[in-house]
Amino acid sequence: YRASKAALNMLLRNFAIEMARRNADFIVAGLHPGTVDTALSEPFQTNLAEGQLTAPDAAASNLLTVLAGLTPEDSGQVFDWQGDRVPD
Repeated sequence: YRASKAALNMLLRNFAIEMARRNADFIVAGLHPGTVDTALSEPFQTNLAEGQLTAPDAAASNLLTVLAGLTPEDSGQVFDWQGDRVPD
């Protein structure tokens, strides 16, 4: 899992560089939605503190808000559902 995550992050960065060469306003960003209330997350939900589980529609809304606030300088980075940069 960690190796594939690292590969995805590097792909994101490289794609951002390549796209910026074609259009300086292009933004490529990764998004981390948090833990969303889906069948996939169901086995892990009992370990979550109250307020850590997000409904799918709220998660989508959060990510749209993050996307709306990005600038070309943010390209190549990963952001969480609150708009905070996820460290490398």
